[in-house]
Amino acid sequence: MLSGIWDTLLYNPLVNLLAFLVSIAPGGDVGLAIIALTILVKLVLYPLSQRSLESQGKMTLLSPELEKIKKSGLSKEEQAAQTFELYRQHKTNPFSGCLLVVIQIPIILALYYVFLKGIKFDNGVLYSFIHAPDKMNMLFLGLVDISQKNLVLALLAGASQYFQAYFMPKPAAPAGGGAGSFGESFNKSMHMQMKYIFPIIVAFIAYSVSGAIALYWITSNVFSIAQQIYANKKSN
Repeated sequence: MLSGIWDTLLYNPLVNLLAFLVSIAPGGDVGLAIIALTILVKLVLYPLSQRSLESQGKMTLLSPELEKIKKSGLSKEEQAAQTFELYRQHKTNPFSGCLLVVIQIPIILALYYVFLKGIKFDNGVLYSFIHAPDKMNMLFLGLVDISQKNLVLALLAGASQYFQAYFMPKPAAPAGGGAGSFGESFNKSMHMQMKYIFPIIVAFIAYSVSGAIALYWITSNVFSIAQQIYANKKSN
């Protein structure tokens, strides 16, 4: 049942949209179609992801104030009341960012799965009004065969993932310069892993699968970097 819902709501629409984009891409360039599809999906998700980024930015700015409340010596009830008031004054919700990310995950995974499964269009997937492209050119811009593994694209995917993490809001330093709470230490550790470990994982996966996956990741990351830079400027 879940598989049917996944195919009907996510996978099949993305495959059909990709087939349409390939059919109108110059020379049937699948690479250009992948870039266009990735950007279209990111644009659809833009309002959600932008709100999520803004929520993360606000939470980072509020971290010193939250730490002061924790160390105020007040009762838990009074701390909770002050924390709620702080959120209310700054019109932010600590859970909204997580919720928005959760909503995006299935769509992003479906897009990734379209390229992971291979660029192929059969009558069992395509809608009646969508025709399989007459020409499919896997040689991106006439230079790179994205049906095969490609080290350069994989390295670019890893590099773009690094810069995406680089522009993310950095965890606030602990008040007073101490070691910080468990939550602060956890956030700092996660940020370091996203910045240095995850790019290696992305590059490895991109190289292990195909150039199509790498191209998808590069496009998605470049879009996210631009969005994060915009969000950072907007919050300043």
